[in-house]
Amino acid sequence: MAKPRILSGIQTTGDMHLGNYLGAIRNWVELQHSHDCFLFMADLHAITVPHDPKTLAENTIKIAATYIACGIDPAQSTIFVQSQLPEHSELAWIFNCITPLGWLERMIQFKEKAVKQGDNVSVGLMDYPVLQAADILLYEPDSVPVGEDQKQHLELTRDIAARLNFQFGSEDKPILKIPEPMIRKAGARIMSLTDGTKKMSKSDPSAQSRIDLTDDPQVIIKKIKRAKTDPERGLEFDNPQRPECHNLLGLYQLLSNQTKAAVAAECKDMGWGQFKPLLAETTVEALRPIQAKYQALISDRTYLQQVLAEGKEKAQAVARPTLDKVKAAVGFYVL
Repeated sequence: MAKPRILSGIQTTGDMHLGNYLGAIRNWVELQHSHDCFLFMADLHAITVPHDPKTLAENTIKIAATYIACGIDPAQSTIFVQSQLPEHSELAWIFNCITPLGWLERMIQFKEKAVKQGDNVSVGLMDYPVLQAADILLYEPDSVPVGEDQKQHLELTRDIAARLNFQFGSEDKPILKIPEPMIRKAGARIMSLTDGTKKMSKSDPSAQSRIDLTDDPQVIIKKIKRAKTDPERGLEFDNPQRPECHNLLGLYQLLSNQTKAAVAAECKDMGWGQFKPLLAETTVEALRPIQAKYQALISDRTYLQQVLAEGKEKAQAVARPTLDKVKAAVGFYVL
């Protein structure tokens, strides 16, 4: 019996951080044993905002190395680069022609990013969710691992698939499979070290806000020492008045592989002076094997290039038939 399929990816902008690892990649590592995983580097999405063309390709190869260093096994998962498969862009154009503009204008992330870019905001940024729908639906996954902030984008993906099925298919013969969201509660949203109400992000101008997976131990210790806290003694989860406390305890829970109850009991009487060194030591040790494997991979890229070439071939074997099916349904001549 075939494994259920999942599809996910990360933008090729900046270094990968703990939020990427704990909120997404570690989940993929677990899922690859029970699911057929298609995992990609989203470099087409990376150019929807101003970017440096000198670093785009390098960031792509670094993220591929990070995937593998974190435990993604190319023998079990398909790892590929988004821009190397023209099927993504071609399906996105077809979706553009059936997606109402009003659907895109309501997208929260576009509104937030558009404010920052002002008059320089691109059509690509508005169209980002349509390309994301193409990314997903090309591979006809059963489910898509998403964080809470991506739920709206997945709902749009489902709406686009349903619209295509309604307009060009039939109730008993849908053209595309409509995927379900897979939302992981623990670790689904890792917050900034400088503001416990904001998500940890590569785009945050402050390096203090995140712990990059390649940060050396002394940098990690310094960042955790400077992490925003509150004056109260005793640490607790789920207090809305203490978002930083909840976030740092959550990091410790995930990195130490303990239950929430165990961490709550261990830390309830601690002060920050006792807890922060504990969190720093736990973080350094959790990242040590990942960093060692990453350095080995990035110093000899022959293996990485082979993985991405094989990943492209495997991904295209799935994507091309899906695209051809859609093209035939909307009326294109298909050889």
